[in-house]
Amino acid sequence: MEQRQVDVAIIGTGTAGMVAYKAARKHTDNVLAIEGGAYGTTCARIGCMPSKLLIAAAEAAHAARGADLFGVHVNDLSIDRRAVMARVRAERDGFVGSVLDAIDRFPPEHRLRGTARFVAPGRLVVDERIEIEAERIVIATGSHPHVPAFLQAAGDRLLANDTIFELEALPESMVVFGPGAIGLELGAALSRLGVRIRLFGVGGGIGGIADEAIRQCALDTFREAFPLDPSADVKQVRRTDEGVAVTFIDPQQGEVTETFEYLLAATGRRPNLASLALEKSGLALDDRGIPTFNRYSMQCGDQPVFMAGDVNADAPLLHEATDEGRLAGDNAGRWPEIRSGSRRAPLSIVFTDPQIIRVGVTGDLLQQRYGDGYAVGQVSFEDQGRSRVIGKNRGLLKVYGEHGSGQFLGAEMFGPAAEHIGHLLAWAVQQRMTVSQMLGMPFYHPVIEEGVRTALSDLNHALRIGPKMGERCLDCGPGA
Repeated sequence: MEQRQVDVAIIGTGTAGMVAYKAARKHTDNVLAIEGGAYGTTCARIGCMPSKLLIAAAEAAHAARGADLFGVHVNDLSIDRRAVMARVRAERDGFVGSVLDAIDRFPPEHRLRGTARFVAPGRLVVDERIEIEAERIVIATGSHPHVPAFLQAAGDRLLANDTIFELEALPESMVVFGPGAIGLELGAALSRLGVRIRLFGVGGGIGGIADEAIRQCALDTFREAFPLDPSADVKQVRRTDEGVAVTFIDPQQGEVTETFEYLLAATGRRPNLASLALEKSGLALDDRGIPTFNRYSMQCGDQPVFMAGDVNADAPLLHEATDEGRLAGDNAGRWPEIRSGSRRAPLSIVFTDPQIIRVGVTGDLLQQRYGDGYAVGQVSFEDQGRSRVIGKNRGLLKVYGEHGSGQFLGAEMFGPAAEHIGHLLAWAVQQRMTVSQMLGMPFYHPVIEEGVRTALSDLNHALRIGPKMGERCLDCGPGA
């Protein structure tokens, strides 16, 4: 077996692995990036970008259908099911191509194709042909779709987000399991593109929303477009000659069987760890089989091993994977000196319409950290000026602040332009701004962000810092 010694071995070349490679190379040129699958990040190939391409097509169709609101009439709207998917794949391939170009710029001696596994601490074997002795190791192997056993009965009609974009044409119908970010985004987009959709969940969750009033607002809105049961009682899934038959309990009709062309499993993702033989790595594992690590240095215990990206199941988002890869690669490169890095304010976005955001401290963490030491402000977008003008006046925003200090803690929202509002609020959290400081910032008229000002004013009053707002803000303009 071929033998090789390196300073840093990086297992996986997704977003985290690529960034770790570049960071490690600032300290040493004896680096090896090992890839067991296809080159091209999850985001570019099967995640962020192809899903947003599908969503963009859905938004175009929805805008055309809704143009009557403005006195604009679109006649004979049709959707070319093949053309939609052709553009998704073509643009997706362009994004993947840019990633492949970046990989091609790695020196050939720094790249190795094959599946790596531990045979001892600091020792890897790749495809039983090369043994690598690595002083430091970065694990950045990403994640894969988790498909519960009962859904596998769909057989060849089973899809996940790593296969759905290979469809040559939009299907006539699809049943979606999992109302998280992936399931909601794809299910809602497909519905707007004329696909018959039914979405099932368990436990009642909707897009990670913690607040019950916001969750109910989202549930009511989505149900206007397609059937959605977040606490479904599904009895059976089976493959038939017609497609996938799903038997479930309908609250009104009792037991019902409905057949769909495909089944999409959007039931979460799991870290890619099975092939690593971690039992031989010398690393301490938690009850999920994931190495314990420090999220500010990415180091696993006191070993020269670091984890970054989706594989650590901490914050599976691209910007977090980038930060983690940089931390892991830098610390692997500079070992034995370890430096802690700062982490960004929590920010998550679900690209439905309306969109869902969570920023900073929300949900159970508010009660755990602050008890009765926080207050809540809110605004409904039903009567918000700019939202009414553009016909997107649906949604609810809640903002949170700390009693005494007046510090802004976080927010949760289902509503228009939430992806942009989420960034503004995340910046405020990261800068540790007070609610009063945020209210001192400029708010143009008429913009959707005026709704944020209304919520912050409500919060400032709840914090006993500012006055209660009247029915209308005379300084803000009509409909603000």
